[in-house]
Amino acid sequence: MALQIDHLDVRYPGSAAPAVHDVSLALPAGQIGVLIGPSGCGKTTLLRAVAGLERVSAGEIRLAGQLVGSPGVQVPPERRRIGMVFQDYALFPHLDVARNVGFGLKQLPAAERAARVRDVLALVDLAGSERRYPHELSGGQQQRVALARALAPRPALMLLDEPFSNLDVDLRERLAHELRGILKSAGATALFVTHDQLEAFAIGDVIGVMHQGRLHQWDDAYALYHRPATRFVADFIGHGVFVPARIVAAGAGAQVDTPLGRLKNRTECPLPGAYEGDVCELLLRADDIVHDDDAPVKAEIVRKAFRGSEFLYTLRLASGELVMAHVPSHHHHHVGELIGIRAEVDHVVTFPPEPPAATFSEPNKASALE
Repeated sequence: MALQIDHLDVRYPGSAAPAVHDVSLALPAGQIGVLIGPSGCGKTTLLRAVAGLERVSAGEIRLAGQLVGSPGVQVPPERRRIGMVFQDYALFPHLDVARNVGFGLKQLPAAERAARVRDVLALVDLAGSERRYPHELSGGQQQRVALARALAPRPALMLLDEPFSNLDVDLRERLAHELRGILKSAGATALFVTHDQLEAFAIGDVIGVMHQGRLHQWDDAYALYHRPATRFVADFIGHGVFVPARIVAAGAGAQVDTPLGRLKNRTECPLPGAYEGDVCELLLRADDIVHDDDAPVKAEIVRKAFRGSEFLYTLRLASGELVMAHVPSHHHHHVGELIGIRAEVDHVVTFPPEPPAATFSEPNKASALE
């Protein structure tokens, strides 16, 4: 494995809880891994630990089989053969593109260094820009220079910490696809941090979802969406809601009773007995709900968001539950309208019911004064 992390903890001095706790993952050579999660989830701390910028409190980090981080081993960053690209690019404003890209190649003879600079600039589609300065480049071009500089020394691993965060949305989406092509053309192994799911899906071969310092799932995008390992992953990835459901025996398999009716012939869903009282909560994605005027179930539109080719409708069922649905945009209904819907669920994802939220009750004032 290019990168192997086993039961990793990273703890900041004075902190009650570790910033990263019991994280394990493996990234094969030539693959692109992406870490996503809400702010403060530990993804950047994990990246910094791999880079050697944070000390390991427990567990191990191995690069190409070599132990580089553990409570007793801390290989310095410059000896880890890692290329890094940060949010601000960190280009030297007084150096032209060629000298920025070749900054880490000073050990090479001049002719060989110049050839490598030309090669990586061509790889990032900036051939001929050697004599330009950073201030003469667009944000996207500066990001490419930073990437070329990181690739130039042929690192064993590339680390990228939200490199598109300073760019506008349209440019970010385009560069995400281009970045994947560049890394694949270079044969690079990379670990990428972002908070943007579309970026993660566009770039990653494998994606890790983090929350409160823990890695909940390390899998491809399809599995994260259709087979989430935890309730947090199910809730964090894509548009979806949880509705009450009950597992019902049906021959050798099972069916699921939901507020939208019974989902039949669900041999892949949990069998009766999997949950106490066979009661659970079913994940319904927006693409599990189909707009059908002839459907017996009607739902009220409470919100809608125009997405160009489709609307994202938030709908209230007669039972009070909310569901979401992607509907082609030529079905232009108004908030407050009732529309027919039905469920088409290919992947049954269920979790135990969440306990009811604790309610705050004000203490008896008379008693408090006694």
